[in-house]
Amino acid sequence: MSGSELVPAARKHSDAAGEPITAQLPADAGPAASTGPSHDLSLADDEPLLRVAGLRAGFHGPDGITHTVLDGVDLTISPGEIVGLIGETGSGKTTLGRAIVGLVRPTAGTIRFEGAQIQGLRGRHRRALRRRGRIQFIFQDPLRSLDPDQRVTDIVTEGLAIRRELDPAGRRQRAAEALVAVGLGPEFLDRLPGEISGGQRQRVAIARGIVTHPRLLICDEPVSALDAANRTHILRLLARLRDDQAIAMLIISHDLASMADVADRVAVLHNGRIVEEGPTARVFAAPAHPYTQLLIASSPRTARDPGSGAGADHGPGRDHDGPERDGSERDGRDLGPATARPGPGNNVAGQGR
Repeated sequence: MSGSELVPAARKHSDAAGEPITAQLPADAGPAASTGPSHDLSLADDEPLLRVAGLRAGFHGPDGITHTVLDGVDLTISPGEIVGLIGETGSGKTTLGRAIVGLVRPTAGTIRFEGAQIQGLRGRHRRALRRRGRIQFIFQDPLRSLDPDQRVTDIVTEGLAIRRELDPAGRRQRAAEALVAVGLGPEFLDRLPGEISGGQRQRVAIARGIVTHPRLLICDEPVSALDAANRTHILRLLARLRDDQAIAMLIISHDLASMADVADRVAVLHNGRIVEEGPTARVFAAPAHPYTQLLIASSPRTARDPGSGAGADHGPGRDHDGPERDGSERDGRDLGPATARPGPGNNVAGQGR
């Protein structure tokens, strides 16, 4: 897949309908048997799958001062859409992803998923939401997020076991299917994380994310710890999973070249605020905000040769070990409101939405 062959945005699918999540889930809401992707088609035509509005979050430092990480973030994701969230380290990207899945408690704003407000759920309602597995989070470092003492089959199916879905044989079969979907075989089921390569561990992490047939997958820097060949394979895998299983994705990254090849739309996060968003090709071709311009200028492959990005064809390869980072930590200074005219379809902070 080349940089010029962006995946079409916001596809709608006609899979079997599922029951939408509501803010007041029944007390006995348990896992329903699932044999394949189940996607809710009851959303209004103008209702996105995920809507984040005015989200604020922060933390208390040892000095007693509250430090703001997210400062009024607005973001939407449509069914089957891949959105890239880009920005330098410390901009709030991971905090936003964690807030969506309930790992960070926002101080203000709303998060709506499948038409229902989900932030602030407590007790059995929160447990029921999580057990349904409709939103899944893939952590940045699979070596740390995978239990080194668990076999792959137990890692992938742990969520199913918690939901008491299927018997052990059925869960093992589901794990084998998830591994095949991410390009691994059943022979990996009984291996430990330390017995497989870095690229294979990332595929196991993705298999764990898709085994519950989610509607939304949040990927936190899914390729930052991988070498160039593995980055290509994992990004192509994510794009294929979107097409095959109708999964919407939020991919968090500081690697613009990666987003050029897989994201339908990008949102640029700077100092806790979305400063620019729009279709990937338009934002990269005509960035309007000074911070976006700085990011693109610092990523020559994206600015000058989209086809040479992480999704470019590097030829056949196999999984390799060893981290490789592109060192793209940027200057975090506040560049202020944009002064350039936005490209067609771009939303820019300070110029109206």
